[in-house]
Order: sequence, then C-alpha cells, then structure tokens
Amino acid sequence: MPYRFERTSGASEVHARFDTLASGEESGQVVSVAGRCMLVRRQGRLVFATLRDASGSVQLFARSGVTEDLEGFSKLSLGDWVGASGQVMKTRRGELSVEVATWELLAEARRPFGDKWHGVSDVETRFRQREVDLWANERSREVLLLRSRVVESLRRRLWDRGFVEVETPMLHPIPGGALAKPFVTHHEALDCDLFLRIAPELYLKRLVVGGFDKVFEMGRVFRNEGISPRHNPEFTILELYQAYADYTDLMILVEELVSALAGELTGSAVVSYQGRQVDLSPPWRRATLSELVGEATGEEVDVHTPLADLRRLAGSVGIEAEPAWGSGKLLLEIYEKAAEGELWGPVLVLDFPAEVSPLARRHRSDPDLAERFEVIVAGRELANAFSELVDPDDQRARFVAQAEARARGDAEAMAVDEEYLRALEHGLPPTAGLGIGVDRLAMLLADVANIREVIAFPTLRPER
Repeated sequence: MPYRFERTSGASEVHARFDTLASGEESGQVVSVAGRCMLVRRQGRLVFATLRDASGSVQLFARSGVTEDLEGFSKLSLGDWVGASGQVMKTRRGELSVEVATWELLAEARRPFGDKWHGVSDVETRFRQREVDLWANERSREVLLLRSRVVESLRRRLWDRGFVEVETPMLHPIPGGALAKPFVTHHEALDCDLFLRIAPELYLKRLVVGGFDKVFEMGRVFRNEGISPRHNPEFTILELYQAYADYTDLMILVEELVSALAGELTGSAVVSYQGRQVDLSPPWRRATLSELVGEATGEEVDVHTPLADLRRLAGSVGIEAEPAWGSGKLLLEIYEKAAEGELWGPVLVLDFPAEVSPLARRHRSDPDLAERFEVIVAGRELANAFSELVDPDDQRARFVAQAEARARGDAEAMAVDEEYLRALEHGLPPTAGLGIGVDRLAMLLADVANIREVIAFPTLRPER
C-alpha cells in the first residue's frame, strides 16, 4: 500500500468546477481524487464506480484502452479506499465523472460492509462502530460537522468580545466547582488521589483574581453519573468569567450568543426541535424559580414558605423528601420535578435558593436567594450562570456546610478548597460566570433527542 497519495480535488470541488459540461463533453482537465469505493458495476469493457470522500461523491469511469489495469479496477470491493487520476468529463447519460487513467488501492476493506452502506439503524452498532455509522448514515456525519461548527463559532464570538481562552487542570486535588460525583484516580509518583475535573470554575476565577478580566475555557468535564438521553459521563462545557459584571449582564450575553449561533448555523433564530419550533430571538422570557413552581403546582411558595408546607407539596408531586433538606433544597426539587420539564422556552429561570448555590453570590434583595439563573430550552438545562460569590468568609462557611453534607454521605457535595479560599482573600472583583453545555446546544441546533448523536464516541457498556 502507498504511503501517501497526491490528491488535487475533492468530490464537491469537481462538481463545482465542471457541472456545466454538456453530456458527452470532455474537459481536458486532469484531477486526482481519493475516497471510499461505494459502488462498482461492470458493463462489458466499461466499469463504473462511485467514489465518496468527506465532501461528497463523484463517479469514476474506467474503460479499456484508457484505464491502467482495468481488470484489477473491476475487482475493487465495496469499502476499498482508492486514489484515481484522469480527466473530468460527462458521460453520454450526463453523469459527471473522472475518466480513470491511473489508480491506486490505498487501503483494503477487509471487513465487508454489506448492506450497512444502505443505513445502519441498530443503535448499538451505530455508536459502538461509529466509523461504520458515518459512512452508512449521512445524517450522522452532518450532525458531527454541525457540532464542530458550534465549537468554532462559540470560540470566534468570544474572541471577538475580548475573552481570552485558557486551559486549566483536568486532574484536581479535590473535587469542586459543581455538585457532582467525581471520578477518582491515583498518582503514583505523588502517592495521592486525584479527581477528574467536574468543572473548571474555581481555577478560572483564580485567573480573574490574577488580573484576567474576561476568560473562557471549552473542554471536557467528567461526572460519575448515569447515562441517559441527556447525560454522558464525559461531556463538553463552555465556561466563561467576566469581571465587573453581574448575572444580568450574562442574561444578555447568553441570549446574544445562542441566537446568533442559531442564525449562523441554521439560517434562522427560529429552529425546529422534535417537531416543535423554538424561537431563540432575544429577549427571552424571565421568570423566578418560585414563580414557575407556582405556575406548575397552583400554589404560591418560595424559599420562606414553612418547611411543613414545602414537604407536603413535595409529597404531592411524588418527591420523597430527606430529613436534612432545607426549604431551598425542597423548593429546587419541586421545581425540577413539576416545572422544569414542561418549559419549552427559552426561559431564563432566575433566583435560585442560596442553599443549593454554594458558589453564587447572595441576592442583593434577599440573602436566602442567590443571583443565579439557568437557561431552559425544550425542558432541558442549557446553561447555568450567576453573580460570583466574592466574600471569602461567606465562601468558607458554604464550603464547610458542603463538607458536612459530604461527611453525611452526599457524594455530590463539595469539599473545603483552601487554595481557592486563599485566592479569594487576595480579592476577587465583582464577577459573573456562565457555563453552557456544548453538547446540549449542538443537540438543539441539530434537532436530535439523544446526546450520543452529537458525541463522536459516547460512553457505552463494555462489550461482553
């Protein structure tokens, strides 16, 4: 097999340059193309093959007296990788073709694809053998290409706004930055346990302490949780932090980012998702968490409602409340059970209880609430943001409360992060932070219901 092949044109470029040829016309222009052989058929001294590359398909036309080793060409198998050179022409039937003069077998398909070329519908095969799925299902390729464009566009738009892209550690000495159960590993040389990051938040805010006014990171985070249409144990998050701003500034920023992204990638800020329209044009609806609970349950409740009343309401919607839950935790559980899934959105859900927002600043008008919002689209959380907690004493008290919950068995609770507290004592200016689930954003714009569609290689149960 050759070590390389000098390709001069992709299939789409051949069509763009030569589609205007008349039937039976020769261009006199020689190109070299390469890709997979998707179809081979022989008609006497003529052999036709369909070549597909990343950009599209083009016909290879081989014939006696022109094509080198016509017999070998006719014996190509479905799936073989081929490089071919020859002039571009149109057959008498009007099919744009590369008239093969020379060709090379670039890689042999030793595993037969058979009818998989006509579409793979088995979910297990599609995600476990993604390399087969991408050839058999054009839609799979389109979705992953759209995801790539989502990432590129988000980066470009943040750079244009003056944000600096940074990288922070993926191995953390203690889990922090979010409420989630971490993956743990052991570092032999240091003889200590380390945790795959569940969020980059605390390191990014330390960079703001260090003088970076606007920072962002886009990368993988890892959470030791179940697998569902909305969850994969490793996923991609965009987190950004802006000094001198609060959560109201980020409401505008996330609206503008998402709506502009939809317009660029789909042609409109109004997108179709699972048979329904979602209008991402700003401004989005703003409603407090308490208001949405009231709409869903018919009862006006908030973080100050007596515990007994919140426990009764939680039971009425099927929640088994734990004894340690305070009013803030109960209110959040009721919201997630009764209200969140029914919000088509987009909705900015405002003012979460401080009890369940350990890194967010207390609300300026109610210390039992936090200046935090989530973006909900099609019943799913798309983004989470807040005015950042800048008081090291308040942050220490909340870390201690989290550590106590962890000691009681809450595997998702945080630990006390002394390094982060030390950084806060150097002074964190007023700052706002936003996290966007890149996979879920890609799901929305690609109109797919399962997160595995937008991840090239999702986590699967090991084969037996």
